[in-house]
Amino acid sequence: MGTLERPDSGRVSITGMDVAELSDRELAALRATRIGFVFQQFFLAEHSSLLENVADGLLYAGPPVSERRKRGAEALGRVGLSDRLSARPTQLSGGERQRVAIARALVGRPAIVLADEPTGNLDSATGQAIMALIDELNAEGATIVVITHEHEIAAHFPRQIALLDGRVVSDNDQPPETDTGPRRRRSRR
Repeated sequence: MGTLERPDSGRVSITGMDVAELSDRELAALRATRIGFVFQQFFLAEHSSLLENVADGLLYAGPPVSERRKRGAEALGRVGLSDRLSARPTQLSGGERQRVAIARALVGRPAIVLADEPTGNLDSATGQAIMALIDELNAEGATIVVITHEHEIAAHFPRQIALLDGRVVSDNDQPPETDTGPRRRRSRR
């Protein structure tokens, strides 16, 4: 889904583009502008500030440095770290590092966010705030895919797909209530 590997068969389309037909440079641009990644391991540059770590998420998208920094500061504000812009990752707790990773994923305002255990290193209050942010992003139109082993987190979302040994073992997707209208989202609050 994240276009880190090309499909062996079938078609993977991200915002209308067939990823198999894109060059490596075009795939990098697609990831930079349409997909946000929240990795379980943070992958932060230890010698860069939080602002630099987040703003660098826009390098391949092309905005000038001033715009990258402005949007980086906004993204850090959304995860509650606006007062730590110049801090280094080594000065943060695991939960704060996770929030930086989430900010980096959000800075490009992606259509799709792929989040691997986004609340895994967070205290319960911060975890709830991140889940509210995920809800907010979804309400704004982003597709959110959360990978988790925590049943309570999975239950928060309207659709759960369970995998075992790489195969789908259950999918609770319900058919649309009408054939003519859009699918209604179940409340997640």
